[in-house]
Parts: sequence; C-alpha cells; structure tokens
Amino acid sequence: MARTDSTPSEPKPPTSSPAPVPQAPTTSEESTAFRPSSQSGDEPRLSMASTEAAEPPFSPSSTTPVLEKDEEDSDFGSHSEVNDDLPTEKDLKRVENLLILDSKGQSRPFKDLYSGEGVAPRQLIIFVRHFFCGNCQEYLRTLSSSITPESLLALPTPAFITVIGCGRPELIDMYAETTKCPFPIYAEPTRKLYDILGMTRTYELGKKPDYIHTNLFVSSVQSVVQGLKTGNKALKGGDFKQAGGEFLFEHGKPVWAHRMRNTRDHTEVEELRQVLGLEVVKAPLRKSWSHGVKEEGGRKRSSSWGRLRSLSKGAKEKFGEKEKEKKVVEEGAA
Repeated sequence: MARTDSTPSEPKPPTSSPAPVPQAPTTSEESTAFRPSSQSGDEPRLSMASTEAAEPPFSPSSTTPVLEKDEEDSDFGSHSEVNDDLPTEKDLKRVENLLILDSKGQSRPFKDLYSGEGVAPRQLIIFVRHFFCGNCQEYLRTLSSSITPESLLALPTPAFITVIGCGRPELIDMYAETTKCPFPIYAEPTRKLYDILGMTRTYELGKKPDYIHTNLFVSSVQSVVQGLKTGNKALKGGDFKQAGGEFLFEHGKPVWAHRMRNTRDHTEVEELRQVLGLEVVKAPLRKSWSHGVKEEGGRKRSSSWGRLRSLSKGAKEKFGEKEKEKKVVEEGAA
C-alpha cells in the first residue's frame, strides 16, 4: 500500500476580535486639567505634550501674561537680528489699535500717542523694561534731569515724550514716584507691542552707559527692595528678560528708531536731545547713590546711600576726637 507524505498545516489564527487595549485609569482632575472651562467633556483636550512644550511666564509664580518664546531663544538672548529699522507700514497697522493702560487701568489705542487729537507733532515713545529694572529707572532719572516737558513744547516743532513699560498698570504710580518722571507712563503687559515692533528679549548686561550714575549692586538691591515693598505686586513688574527701545514719530509717521541690544542699551540722553532738536549738552550729574536729582542751589537734598555713609563717617570721626580729648584730660588729672 502506497504511503502518501503530508505536511502538517499551520494552525489558523482565531477568528474572534482581539481584546481591547487596556486604558490607564484617569482621575477627574486629570481629565479636566488641560480643558478650558468652556469645553465639554466630549470635545478634544490639549495633550500633555503640547502643554509641556509651552513657555511659562517669566517666573513660575508670575501673573503677567507673556508671549511664547522661540525655541532658539537662549537664556541670554540673541540680538543678531536686532536693528534700528523703522517700523513698516504693515507693522504699524498691526499695532495701532493695540491697547495700552494708564495707572487707573483705563485703556486707549497705541496710535493715540502719536496721531491722536491734540498731541504734539513729534512724539518720542520710550519702551522700558520691567517696572523694577534699576537700569531703566536710572535712565528716566537722568532723562528727566535733562529734558523737561516745557523745553520740548517750546521747540519750533513741539515734541513730547511718553513712556511704556511691560508690567501691570498698578505699578505705574510707584514707577513715576521712584523715577521722578514728569512724562506720561503707560503699561502694556501682553508685550505684543514690543514683539511686533522688533524689540528683543535678553539678560545680556552690556557695558555701563553714561546715563547710569549708580553702582550695579546697589541698583539691584534697590530693585529687590522695591519689589518687596509692593507686596503682592512684586511679581507684576513685567517680563525680566524683555528689552525696550525708543521710537520717534512725526505727524503720525515713524522717523527714527533705536532698539536695545542688552539691558543697559537705551539711547544716551545727549543723543536724544539731538534727535528731538534740543541743544546738545551733557546731562547734569545727579547725586551718586541717590534716586533724586540735584536741586538748584542745593536747597533740597534727597536722602541717599552716599549721604548716609558720609554722615556715619563724620559721626565716627567726631566720636574719636572726643575720646582723645577725654583720654588727655584723664592723663592730666593723674
């Protein structure tokens, strides 16, 4: 009887559907952690990956909104593409209706500063850093000691200055008092104006400019103290990394611009005087270590670190002289 070779066939896979992939349990907090309050449970949520890639505000506990940072933006920033080109017509269209806030929180369009009714024909808009920046505070003190509203309005083509910071409007009054700035100050905490107008973000210090009359260490300490004195407003000063600049508008059109390359790169006051059409003179020397500006005739003296040190030294020397006299008397009596 003939034998027939046969190869055993492979077992067929089961025809039943595969078991479902187990899902990790989620808590009610996890299911709503990344869902805006207006979304329902059936709508898609932001993924964990997308939120991890988002840039947090300038400090973990900050309440000031900031723009997202580019991936290439390092801790000390890069100003390789920063220039002093005038804003384009397209950029002006994008920023003209962005809102700025006064100290009371009242808003107005940015364009009102340079083309609104009743404004001077020439408008210099100075963008400063956060409201606790000692370098920018020094800049405004020096500028205020050299340029006054009266001198600008008396020019053949009247001019004026406006200051904008990237912090919250609640800090404007403190900032004005600290800097003794006689010009209007506004807040733009979203930083959209800064971004669209091409201002950079950096921690780079740069060389010390002429407008800074204080020591860097003391200025830094003063900034910290200011923040502590404001209590819960200490984290509302603005983005610590944001740099500023200066823009001059004439009859509503930009005619001159300067953008900071580092945190101490505002235009020197002497150059600003020339740009504005004022006589080019060196800014008066303010009291070292002081917030205040020297008064004419020396009638008004502001308290300062330097003066306190001087008084302390004088008292010490006077005490030493008295001790010597006492010793001489005691020796004579003996």
